[in-house]
Amino acid sequence: MRAQGPPGEFRGGISVDDDAPSKETLEKVAELPVLDVNGKPHTFKSLYTSNNNENSRTLIIFIRHFFCGNCQEYLRSLSTSITPDALKSLPIPTKILVIGCGQPDLIPMYARETEWPYPIYVDPSKSLYAQLGMIRTLNLGPKSPEYMQYSLPSAVVRAIFQSIKAGRGAFKGGDYWQVGGEFLFEDGGASWCHRMKNTRDHAEIPETRRQLGLDGAKPPLRKTFSSGIRRSSSQLQRRLSDRRKSWSRSRDRAEKSSPEGSMMEKVKEDKGAEEAGERASEEEAKTPGPPIIKNDLAA
Repeated sequence: MRAQGPPGEFRGGISVDDDAPSKETLEKVAELPVLDVNGKPHTFKSLYTSNNNENSRTLIIFIRHFFCGNCQEYLRSLSTSITPDALKSLPIPTKILVIGCGQPDLIPMYARETEWPYPIYVDPSKSLYAQLGMIRTLNLGPKSPEYMQYSLPSAVVRAIFQSIKAGRGAFKGGDYWQVGGEFLFEDGGASWCHRMKNTRDHAEIPETRRQLGLDGAKPPLRKTFSSGIRRSSSQLQRRLSDRRKSWSRSRDRAEKSSPEGSMMEKVKEDKGAEEAGERASEEEAKTPGPPIIKNDLAA
């Protein structure tokens, strides 16, 4: 259902088809520009066509804004499941790349945060998103997908930290309403696609693997942000405890080695001896002496 408001914005359940773009649509978008990490423009068609006319495939993943924790989780899971070595094992030369809707100067940050090993481009105008049938929505969807190994709160906290670290770059991440999808190109045409219906609706990893000719294995478990925080917190507590013990030992040694420390030790010893003498005197006073015998002589 289309909500009232600016064109292209949706609320609630979204009905989006997964029909591959037609030849006519691809001809319309063929010369649209995308920017690489250096801001250099490339035509969209150049990303999925081979220069030597050999058969090849290209999986293009359209993401949301650069600070979307859901998309970051998808790419982390995908890159651990479909590695460069896995692509090399395929009989058909296959490559994977990402297109975002932010600015190119945030690409290095995004690649670092997601540990993404493949190329990243941007379409700040979002012309490709619109022409290829991708929608704009803030709907979370009914459930968390399998590729999400962080909890939603953890992903939100991580995104907030990233935007703070980015400074002014926080405003260059792209349209928060825009969602993306996955498109597989082969022999110059689109053979498969999946359009996101909500902000957590990337194609699941097993389905993506099957489309590439791999098995339908689930992505391996990764070390999550929350477990990393707990581990770091525990390590920090141990370091602080060791540091306090070290400081205490150093302070004791310093006090004993200084003249003031030696004098204080002497005063403590004298005072201890004096207190011990007083306690001995008190004990001696309390101890009864020998009995007194009286001689009663009769007159």
